[in-house]
Amino acid sequence: MINILISGVLRGGMYMLIALGLALVYGVMGIPNFAHGEYYLFGAYATYFLVAKLGISPILGILGGAVFGFIMGCIIEKLTFSPLRKRNTGDWVMNAFMIGAGIQLIIQNGVQYLFTANYYGVQQLFPGGVKIGGITVSYDRFVAFAIAIIALAAFWTFLNKTKTGISILAVADDEVGAMLMGVNIKRIYTLTYGLSAMLAALAGGALISMTPAYPLMGTAPNLAAWFTVILVGVGNLSAVAVGGLMVGIIEVLAVYFFGAQWQNVVSLGIIILILIFKPNGLFGRKSKV
Repeated sequence: MINILISGVLRGGMYMLIALGLALVYGVMGIPNFAHGEYYLFGAYATYFLVAKLGISPILGILGGAVFGFIMGCIIEKLTFSPLRKRNTGDWVMNAFMIGAGIQLIIQNGVQYLFTANYYGVQQLFPGGVKIGGITVSYDRFVAFAIAIIALAAFWTFLNKTKTGISILAVADDEVGAMLMGVNIKRIYTLTYGLSAMLAALAGGALISMTPAYPLMGTAPNLAAWFTVILVGVGNLSAVAVGGLMVGIIEVLAVYFFGAQWQNVVSLGIIILILIFKPNGLFGRKSKV
């Protein structure tokens, strides 16, 4: 059982990272970003080409993938959600959801057209492994988990200790009030979406040796991120870390007891029960963030 717990925690570390970006963009911008998993895809492809084709060191390659995700996120926000916000007169959430779904399909098909449906991965980023609780964990998996924890800590510090981060939280809490205090709302929206994409891309790059890049690879992490944010309460940034670990452990337990084909079924079943009995998630949500 200790092996299952360790595997669940390591998997949950990546879910924390991906779900944080999803919760951020919903809490600040009100966007249920159905295309969030595609930034995971961007990070994986970028890291693969940087490391495998250009020979860049793994750490720099992963960071490069994250930067590429940030750039793509900013571009996509400016081309899609920003114009929608200017012209929107109806249901913003539904319109934003449909744009996200469209972005997902465009990226998936575009990537398949450019790179075919082949898998692109690296055999190992960091050779060797470490023994934890009687099992050997590859350095790749251990480093990926460490990257997730460091990124979460750095991002939390950024949100709460820097002027820009505090502005993001202010917009999430009261957009009109933040605007009256001189916050550039358009800039904050673009930056928030870019940071959200960067977190997902960072996870995709960190896992490139375990999950190779292919056109539909963003679907599974996208679902896991949604499971996590719904579990703890949509937009609840403070509980995302706990939720990511919980989803990771739930999935590993589902695979252990029922088989890999049941992991999403079990997760969805739990989500349905939570929505029935606790519509705001296990930890509720007093405010947007």
